[in-house]
Amino acid sequence: MSTDQPTYEELRQQALAASGPRGPQAGTAIACDRLVRIFSTDGIEVQALQGLELTVARGDLVALVGASGSGKSTLLNILAGLDVPTAGTATVDGYDLLEMSAKDRLRYRREAVGFVWQQTARNLLPFLTATQNIALPLQLAGRSRGGARRRTARVAELLDALGIGDLAGRRPAELSGGQQQRVAIAVAMANDPAVLLADEPTGELDSETGAAVFEALRTVNRELGGTVVVVTHDPLVAGEVRRTVAIRDGRTSSEVLRRTVTDEHGAESVSEREYVMLDRTGRVQLPRKFLEALGMEHRVAVELAADHIAVHPDDAS
Repeated sequence: MSTDQPTYEELRQQALAASGPRGPQAGTAIACDRLVRIFSTDGIEVQALQGLELTVARGDLVALVGASGSGKSTLLNILAGLDVPTAGTATVDGYDLLEMSAKDRLRYRREAVGFVWQQTARNLLPFLTATQNIALPLQLAGRSRGGARRRTARVAELLDALGIGDLAGRRPAELSGGQQQRVAIAVAMANDPAVLLADEPTGELDSETGAAVFEALRTVNRELGGTVVVVTHDPLVAGEVRRTVAIRDGRTSSEVLRRTVTDEHGAESVSEREYVMLDRTGRVQLPRKFLEALGMEHRVAVELAADHIAVHPDDAS
């Protein structure tokens, strides 16, 4: 009788196959439902995430924005497998982030997600060349089938796709900040992860260099088929993606969706529309700029019309 136990990947695939309509939706890369993360320091509890809900489709390019302390970096750390939620559910490519063992979590970080830090020095090993840095994740994941030839081909593919072939033999100290970040993106994509996460990848760069790094992320999304989620404070980056999700007080508060439209003369332009998020209890977070413009605070009047709900400043006084 065989004593072999199924691997975590086999169990994950079985769960996905058996989940039916209750499981992760087909085409969904990331699904967070009522996600909570509580930190306790010196007996004081801080809720970084307060029932956050988020869904990201496969192949999407999404920017997460919000003020410092809003919870966006906490969310990214959870999705990267660097932190564990306190409650709720979170799945990435079918992996249940609350149920994984330490061993499964390590494998998840190596194979299922790629991560790019804001600090360029954290992304690359200084004593390795760009080629060696990119090849390292393949070696750590044990992907030796085809040997060195296969690894070399994958590294060459990424160097070419991201336009950094001329940097192959250089070490990080010989690269600019923008070049380091583009090599870091290649490192993060080495094992062809389902999702690439980037935490302020242009935060230490000037606008021109930052634009080049963002173009590399766009290449990952368009040409390599990666799902990309970027935390950013840069309005230029946030305005260049199809979907920008704002996080406020540990919850998703609003979204901006953009699409390209063509007029009758064939000229293309980008149309965008802002939405507020409606949670399971019917709560919404109205954009702060809207509230300030109309002096709304504490209480508002609502009115049900035939096809919409109107929100007015409180005039009871």
